[in-house]
Amino acid sequence: MPTNDSIIPRHVGFIVDGNRRWAKKHGLPPYEGHLAGYNSLKDIVIAMADAGVEYTSFYTFSTENWKRAKDEVNNLMSLMMRLFKTDLKLLLDNDLRLLVLGTRDKLPAKMNAAIDSAQEQTAHCRKATVVVCFNYGGQQEVVDAVRQLVDEGATGEAITIDAISDHLYHPEVPPVDLIVRTSGEQRLSNFMLWRSPYSELMFMDMFWPDMTKDDVTRIMEEYSSRQRRFGG
Repeated sequence: MPTNDSIIPRHVGFIVDGNRRWAKKHGLPPYEGHLAGYNSLKDIVIAMADAGVEYTSFYTFSTENWKRAKDEVNNLMSLMMRLFKTDLKLLLDNDLRLLVLGTRDKLPAKMNAAIDSAQEQTAHCRKATVVVCFNYGGQQEVVDAVRQLVDEGATGEAITIDAISDHLYHPEVPPVDLIVRTSGEQRLSNFMLWRSPYSELMFMDMFWPDMTKDDVTRIMEEYSSRQRRFGG
């Protein structure tokens, strides 16, 4: 856990990568990798809140992931329903609010209802906020924000940086201080594009299912060692 002189980021975003490769490495089908990744996510959610991070976001399913095999997509949908329904008690017991960022397009009605219900049930929680980026794309988020502004009658000079920020999915979610990606890949993959102009980046050469609470400590120590710059 962080020491008294640690600098704690307000918002940490995780690109949870490597579930399928973890499964392949262990001779298991892809679903077992996603299940292991889901279990790691539950542990990391609590560890991040205990470390004092106000917002922790997870890139769980992108708008591009619909291109995957139908069985894999269905399994991912089932895991997300577990979070929104069966495992919601984990968030409630730990005083964690849930927000879901993403477009509702293509999602079945029962999934949208579960998302709405989960957000409502945890709205009173105050320890920290868990942000699930689900059916999410960073570019699509910006497009949807601009479309909403246009629908409201905004033209020309009214479309500003602040105006777009105010029309993002859940605009109360602040910019990302630190983005962590597992699996050794070093790219953003359309994650939090608007909220990450000055994010620190950390790439970890490990698969997401191997993440533990000890890695949270390592992440906090790494962030504390950085000297952030904002273009000034």
